[in-house]
Amino acid sequence: MIRSDAAREQATRLADKVGALKREAAMRKARRQNPIVPPDNVAGRAMVLVIAIMTFLSCLTLGAVTLVRDTATTWQTQIAREATIQIKPVEGLDMEEALASAQRIAAGYRGVRSASIVDRAATARLLEPWLGPGLNIDDLPVPRLVIITIDPAERPDFAAMREELAQAVPSATLDDHRTWVDRLVAMARSTVAIGIGVLALMLSATGLTVIFATRGAMVGNGHVIEVLHFVGAEAGLIAREFRRHFLLAGMRGAAAGGLTAIVVFVIFSWWSSRNVATPEGDQAAALFGNFSIGLSGYLGVGLIVVLIAILTAATSHITVIRYLRRIDI
Repeated sequence: MIRSDAAREQATRLADKVGALKREAAMRKARRQNPIVPPDNVAGRAMVLVIAIMTFLSCLTLGAVTLVRDTATTWQTQIAREATIQIKPVEGLDMEEALASAQRIAAGYRGVRSASIVDRAATARLLEPWLGPGLNIDDLPVPRLVIITIDPAERPDFAAMREELAQAVPSATLDDHRTWVDRLVAMARSTVAIGIGVLALMLSATGLTVIFATRGAMVGNGHVIEVLHFVGAEAGLIAREFRRHFLLAGMRGAAAGGLTAIVVFVIFSWWSSRNVATPEGDQAAALFGNFSIGLSGYLGVGLIVVLIAILTAATSHITVIRYLRRIDI
């Protein structure tokens, strides 16, 4: 008797399991014939376009931040490797002797690789854009310069150098460009912070777009979702359908936006390489380098594409789960 009851109980559990499997198979067949999430329509294509635009703008922001950061680092490195001694012409000063004395003093300090005098011709070339060609610097009270090249591993004692220069050449001024370096560092940090803030706003806008699109899709198929949920379909199963649909949509949009941004960066880099010797190219290179974001920039673009696709899928999943929880209440 006990064995027959146990057999009947086991048979009942087996029948329930078979019934559950049949219901799940029927729901899967129904989903294939009538998917929970509607296929791409005007709203779906519009969402893909919005995601592509947001991804494109996010990648451009990342690329701009990378360009400014790399250019500021290059400027900082170049400025930190040099210092300048400026000698102002005063009455009774032998400029050539003062230049030689300043050069000798600077070259005697540890950490100074070289100290070179900017000769008359080079000084005239520096002033040519403002004063025109054929300038005779003896006719004007033009300061003269001594350029000091610094060893990055061992900086010289600039305080002692200033004191010695003040005694030997009172009209000499030593500029180690520390103020410029500090300003460049501050500018680079501010640019990176602003870029991160703009990127966060764009990702937030993308998430809100996905939320509205998910809710729109759920409203359109609300009766189907409620019936499936009440007959036993788990919330995770329904959310998984939405997550898969929006993941594919997010991947399409993000990939399109990322590829467009890469094309833009390649075009700018090609234009910069073709205009190296022109005034426009030289000014652009001075401000933004060669417009090449490098391997790290392209990896960042790929990371943004993946991040936006994951954000799209996760946002739709969370939205569906919350909607089904409200139904249960």
